[in-house]
Amino acid sequence: MSANLATRFANNPLIRPEDVKPSIAGFEVVSIFNPGAFTFNGKIGLVVRVAERLVPTPGFLDSMSFLPTGEISVESFPTATPGLQTGDSREFTINGISHLTTISHFRLAWSDDGEHFIVDDHPLFSGEGEYETLGIEDARVTEIDSTYYLTYTAVSRNGYGVGMRSTTDWKNFTQHGIVIPPFNKDATLFPEKIAGSYYMLHRPTGSGLGGPYIWIAKSPDLLHWGENKCVAQSRLGKWDSARVGAGAAPIKTDSGWLVIYHGVEVLSEFSHRYSLGALLLNLDDPSKVIARSEDPIMEPEASYEIEGFFGNVVFSNGHVVQGDDLLLYYGAADSSCCGARLSLPEILASLKGV
Repeated sequence: MSANLATRFANNPLIRPEDVKPSIAGFEVVSIFNPGAFTFNGKIGLVVRVAERLVPTPGFLDSMSFLPTGEISVESFPTATPGLQTGDSREFTINGISHLTTISHFRLAWSDDGEHFIVDDHPLFSGEGEYETLGIEDARVTEIDSTYYLTYTAVSRNGYGVGMRSTTDWKNFTQHGIVIPPFNKDATLFPEKIAGSYYMLHRPTGSGLGGPYIWIAKSPDLLHWGENKCVAQSRLGKWDSARVGAGAAPIKTDSGWLVIYHGVEVLSEFSHRYSLGALLLNLDDPSKVIARSEDPIMEPEASYEIEGFFGNVVFSNGHVVQGDDLLLYYGAADSSCCGARLSLPEILASLKGV
């Protein structure tokens, strides 16, 4: 069951892979998706994730990584290679070592009306250093005191952790490195201090006891994080039964901090379904959950959400508040960037107290 609160933009998908130029000759753009969102100088900007690969050669699988120079290194493996196992469309393994079929970087896209975007021809930035050799993914953007902080997934053979960079002008960036080590992702900052401290939602991931749950951390300076607490777990038998993860920066309302999050349920070994719901957190102590979505506020229904590079996915890590409306930007089927409009009062009214 779904609350069906989203009104999709009529011109979805807003940005398709064919709208974007590859960053390297001989490569192709497979996906442009999972945009972080912000406002700057009267425009709406998106930090879009662009996944590229070498144009495939029949009978081979390619694995890519960034070198310290910033250039991309490509390894090609015959599909008959002993020990090669294919998983979903995003990776394969050889003798237990994972290889990605694409590698991602960030680009900026700009809009005057929030629905029609022009994508920059060149990357905003790509993976840098030993902890981003396999790319950077899924940026969240939070504006704090006129500085924009990007928290994103930094991927390498050391695992995936939370990287952070900041800017005031979208031209010059400060690299803050890995602020939360592997295995962790889906990190987003609150837009202001609460009782003198900064807060971040994040999602540890591992095996064994526990699961991929939403946690919260506290910091005096945005760099050193501690006092971690678990905020929300996955729920057996529901739309968010497999894992959960926070979306964009929490929205301050009179009722509490509103967090849009994604929930996943398993359909088969290589098939999952990503939907969106909401959490309401206490204004003074955001580790306390006041209410939560019993059913999704948005789930994959449109053809471009059901079919794609990785189907049955609506995944949001970017939004812009306009009065009582939420302009929600999301990745559809790990393929394209889309948009939808939701009512903040309707979202709040749909939540069930815990």
